Amino acid sequence: MILVTGGAGFIGSNFVLDWLAQSEETVINLDALTYAGNRANLASLEGDSRHIFVKGSITDFDLVARLLHEHHPRAVINFAAESHVDRSIHGPENFIHTNIVGTFRLLECVRAFWNDLREPDQQDFRFLHVSTDEVYGTLSKEASPFTEVSRYEPNSPYSASKAASDHLVRAWHHTYGLPVLTTNCSNNYGPYHFPEKLIPLMIVNALAGKPLPVYGDGMQIRDWLYVKDHCGAIRRVLEVGKPGEIYNIGGWNEKPNIEIVNTVCKLLDELRPKADGTSYASQITYVADRPGHDRRYAIDAHKIERELGWRPAETFETGIRKTVQWYLDNPEWVVRVQSGAYREWITRQYGE
Repeated sequence: MILVTGGAGFIGSNFVLDWLAQSEETVINLDALTYAGNRANLASLEGDSRHIFVKGSITDFDLVARLLHEHHPRAVINFAAESHVDRSIHGPENFIHTNIVGTFRLLECVRAFWNDLREPDQQDFRFLHVSTDEVYGTLSKEASPFTEVSRYEPNSPYSASKAASDHLVRAWHHTYGLPVLTTNCSNNYGPYHFPEKLIPLMIVNALAGKPLPVYGDGMQIRDWLYVKDHCGAIRRVLEVGKPGEIYNIGGWNEKPNIEIVNTVCKLLDELRPKADGTSYASQITYVADRPGHDRRYAIDAHKIERELGWRPAETFETGIRKTVQWYLDNPEWVVRVQSGAYREWITRQYGE
């Protein structure tokens, strides 16, 4: 049995679905169901006894402690986080509370639980903390990609809060001996991605005939990782990763944002052409850049390939086609999430 936190969010729900598609091992899924947590992501698991969903936060020490002692998981995989840079700029306090305070309380719960285990179970137990390449800051166009020993230089409230959580995880290993693993991933994309992030926002706005907002000149470069590849990497780290180690997970797909947007438009032109025959690219609109926008992220994923034998299965071309097709095939999911807090936030950022 494993405990997954944040398992109704984008990456977390993909991980839970992927895990249960390949294993009979039960998942305890703890999620606070904030704006990006969505039970609809897990609809296919309704009635599945292997999936036990619990609504709650990693900041709730008593709840986490109870779950650990009731279910005795062999591992905790921590996806729970506030995760959007723009939101962190406009409201950083939630990011501090969840990403820093929440990680601290989760670590303390896990440490107490781990200390009470018998020695063989202590040896087998793992705490896997899922983090981001944004903790490393920005890269120039000529600089080498981030490695596991790159210096932390976060530039947004979001990345600073994640950097702090990474440091806590490291400290709990070195101080208390807790068997931790940390992964730092590049930009994920794929099914169930909340439509405030670049790729799903472009798909949803394009189909609705709305502007496709591109920050600044659109030449910010990111490495793109298909979410199911990320899930496979996490499973591999959990299985054979060395406690105390960091593993960078990347897709080997560095691309500027404007290229991503144009690729989405071309796929939509092919898969869902507009009635008037024009390209969706005509809807691209450049907007003012966001404060402190990092220019480039790039992950060097040689360590996880060399030591654990993992490489992504998808190219960007295959992954982005699957992603666009998923959104075309699941319009009802999009309609359900485009309400309430999400709609209010997106209106404030990009207008009607």
